[in-house]
Amino acid sequence: MHGLINRSIQCFLRDTYGEALWLAVVRRAGLGFDSFEAMLSYDDRLTGTVIDAAAVLLDRPRESLMEDLGTYLVSHPNLESLRRLLRFGGVGFVDFLHSLDDLPDRARLALPDLDLPRIVLEDAGEDRFTLHCTSGIAGAGHVVVGLLRAMADDYGALVLLDHSGGGPDNEVVSIHLLEQQFAAGRRFDLALRAG
Repeated sequence: MHGLINRSIQCFLRDTYGEALWLAVVRRAGLGFDSFEAMLSYDDRLTGTVIDAAAVLLDRPRESLMEDLGTYLVSHPNLESLRRLLRFGGVGFVDFLHSLDDLPDRARLALPDLDLPRIVLEDAGEDRFTLHCTSGIAGAGHVVVGLLRAMADDYGALVLLDHSGGGPDNEVVSIHLLEQQFAAGRRFDLALRAG
């Protein structure tokens, strides 16, 4: 697993629950180190071990924790650059949804060895969509649900999301767009403002 993914999990746990929780996860997972390096690769099993350790220590369902991770990736101030990258997917939430198919390839332009979940969107008509998420990380579909929830808020859209299950390598997320412009979305400019 690419270190950037593991580092994102580490930052989520530290930023949300504090350094003490992160160090407890390190011990419980038996990492042997206290910080992931973003540009290294790690055994895929380590990612699941860290998530499982955090879920046990926080006494939270793994799925709920992973959904919160997805929300964190879009909404935390430290990750504004990721939010900006995702917002370039379109002017509205539906445009954004249709851009998700290309996200793993766009990410590989910057980091060729980054293996993001494969995402396939199906338009089911009547403002309903089915998203298929294929990943080596069990529960990655829950991360996608959290990310979609935060992006819907960012666009000002009212959306119902449901992780509909699936197999270990293919998770399904049902999306029902109730209203494209339900509320004012967060401000987004193509150009960054000078500080």
